[in-house]
Amino acid sequence: MQTDPLLLDRARRMRREMTEPETRLWLALRGRRCQNTKFTRQVPVGPYIADLCARSARLIIEVDGDTHTDQSRDDRRTTALMNMGYRVLRFANADIMTNMDGVLHQISVALAAALTQPSPRREEGYRMTNHDRAFARGSSRPPAAVRRCRRRDRIARAGGDPRAWL
Repeated sequence: MQTDPLLLDRARRMRREMTEPETRLWLALRGRRCQNTKFTRQVPVGPYIADLCARSARLIIEVDGDTHTDQSRDDRRTTALMNMGYRVLRFANADIMTNMDGVLHQISVALAAALTQPSPRREEGYRMTNHDRAFARGSSRPPAAVRRCRRRDRIARAGGDPRAWL
């Protein structure tokens, strides 16, 4: 699924022009500083741009400032993101500026809950493959082991000795 180029350009611009509360929260979360979870900022998710996103935990953090005055619009957005499989946490600018420890604690609790719950795809009898794990981590390229298996299978189908290429 291709991301809309206009949405991608807007996300890049928003990364350069972050608000003070977004910047403070980003500095507290970047570099796997919170429960060794990778966060990215201003991420296109469907038709929306999430302020901060932890793809591995399927968690989106929204920083609500002056632009978030329409509660019904925020509710529709939250519902849409939840339907995509994300959990959404919203924090007001004032909370981030005055109570960063409390905000980080709430994020840690949400991460702990998200990482202990089973993935929706891990149903009874379903075994996650390396290819699924790569996409769960947000990679668009399959892992090296999968690429090697595919190459070995192509060689075997062509009549060659697959062990010669390992």
